[in-house]
Amino acid sequence: MKEKKEKEFDFPYLVYIQFEESKKPYSFGAHEKYHVNDMVVVETVRGQEIGKVCVPAIPFDPKKVKGECKPIVRKASQADLEQKEKNKEKAKHAMEICAACIRHLDLDMHLISCEYTLDCAKVIFMYVSDERVDFRQLLKDLAHQLHCRIELRQIGPRNKAKMVGGIGNCGMECCCSRFLSEFDTVSINMAKNQMLALNISKLSGQCGKLMCCLRYENDEYTQLKKGLPKLNSQIVFEGNKYRISSMNVLQKQAKLENREEVRFVSFDELWPNKGEKHEKTKKL
Repeated sequence: MKEKKEKEFDFPYLVYIQFEESKKPYSFGAHEKYHVNDMVVVETVRGQEIGKVCVPAIPFDPKKVKGECKPIVRKASQADLEQKEKNKEKAKHAMEICAACIRHLDLDMHLISCEYTLDCAKVIFMYVSDERVDFRQLLKDLAHQLHCRIELRQIGPRNKAKMVGGIGNCGMECCCSRFLSEFDTVSINMAKNQMLALNISKLSGQCGKLMCCLRYENDEYTQLKKGLPKLNSQIVFEGNKYRISSMNVLQKQAKLENREEVRFVSFDELWPNKGEKHEKTKKL
């Protein structure tokens, strides 16, 4: 077992590769040095693909590799690059065939993309569907017409948005297609933590899920709110009793209300000494 592992990691160099459809870097073993922006042919679980070197080759370190380390086959030649462009045209034709088969079989699936491996041994179709699809007949029809291995991969709405791209509410390109390589969990509790109005349509991105940016500031809001009373707490300020109806932790300001008036007061005025905060705030 030990000999097998040593043989598996028998590379002098470790190289990080990015693929055209993903910003995430993947590690590969190499027997020679490669430089940034070099186009290389690599062996992946899907087959041979062309990727771009995004980090200069470094000495191989098994601790930086998770699972099996696939090899870099060779530096991409002009013929490889031309084959890649031919595969893109070939994929367009395959996608038309697949779409026609889906319509003929009346399957509930929305085709997103199609991609051939470099050697055309396999074609991968990506699709979105709300339910599980029985595509056994579809596989038979596609194999009969395309004469290669077929892979149908179901993706979620967030992955679809990453592939399609678009402009977010902020006016910039969607984070998922611009720089995110993995999706973290985003929950409605993050919106509550930032005291946002729970309007799902405004809090959702193009994928229909909660916007990824809710996670970016969540830790900061948690830190800013540490030690503050909850909303609707009762407080005595300048001899009058008020209810804390809202707080702006960025501006450090609280909105106080009672039957007679509404006041906006800074945190420094309410709690000049943070240690006295809980003594001045009373829950009734």
